[in-house]
Amino acid sequence: MSNELDDNCIFCKIIEGKVPSYTIYEDDVVKAFLDISQTTPGHTLVIPKRHIPNIYAYDAKYAGEVFSRIPMIARAVKASNPKIKGLNILNNNGKLASQSVFHSHFHLIPRYTENDGFSMHFTNHNSEYDNAKFTKVMNDIKKHVEK
Repeated sequence: MSNELDDNCIFCKIIEGKVPSYTIYEDDVVKAFLDISQTTPGHTLVIPKRHIPNIYAYDAKYAGEVFSRIPMIARAVKASNPKIKGLNILNNNGKLASQSVFHSHFHLIPRYTENDGFSMHFTNHNSEYDNAKFTKVMNDIKKHVEK
């Protein structure tokens, strides 16, 4: 895991103050600022202050430091507007998963109504699985869990 920033990364430039942002929280570990897309009002990004490309590049200690700040920032977002009824926390990893900036970041997307401009769709493929298929997938993942 690198402590360095990437000169070609827009989020690293935001961390360094070379690109302006609407910062709502910052400490030595993370920076939280408004996403310029504002998918819904208050859409906030939380980024580590090290250039970490994706979730796979964190070590446990730094992940704990970064992730431990997300509930506090989420509470602040929710408290900012009484119309916020929920919050999605989203983290995309890799181009196929819609990651567009390859510096790890977490979207905090306030939810106001079912028609607030944001949606997620989870397809149910349960009928395609039996005990053997669930067990195979479980075991394929479990053998790679690092402790």
